[in-house]
Amino acid sequence: MVVLNRIYTRTGDDGTTALGTGERRPKYDLRVAAYGTVDETNAVIGVARLHTGADPALADIDAALARIQNDLFDLGADLATPETGEDLGYTPLRIVAAQVDKLERDIDTLNAGLKPLRSFVLPAGTPAAAHLHVARTVCRRAERMAVELSATLGEFVAPEAVKYLNRLSDLLFVMSRLANARAAGEGEAGQENAGDVLWVPAAGRE
Repeated sequence: MVVLNRIYTRTGDDGTTALGTGERRPKYDLRVAAYGTVDETNAVIGVARLHTGADPALADIDAALARIQNDLFDLGADLATPETGEDLGYTPLRIVAAQVDKLERDIDTLNAGLKPLRSFVLPAGTPAAAHLHVARTVCRRAERMAVELSATLGEFVAPEAVKYLNRLSDLLFVMSRLANARAAGEGEAGQENAGDVLWVPAAGRE
């Protein structure tokens, strides 16, 4: 149980913050940046939900995003707790395969009604789609940081945590496409690329 009865503690005034293990690290530490960027992803999804939650046509997307926001707190706790081999007095919260599998099922379900893309899409369209694209790019940044933390610095990062970020960015992309398609009135069996704002190579040269 998390109990927050004070908002400020002054413990971070020296430029450090505590990990789940109790270890203190600089606030610019890559691990701190990684789970901070997961928090940023969560916040951007919250803004996207202002639009998905207001549109009955996007109710399934909004419900999935609500679950994902909770998952992202799990993921933040995972990244904030490196494996030390020592008894912490509690079992660290980790992302598990079932959470990754659920994202994959969501991708398959939501993508089923979309035609294959024949061009890259621009991060544009409806407000819901645009904010989902922002969430996607922030999520990709979190993934890069997590991979760098593990590969470059050799720190423990649970494999499922990286997989979750990878699948989530894919899901957010599919959600953005579907939000545009539904706004275009084409539904889930719409015309090819319905609602997508497509990249036109070299169009700016004219």
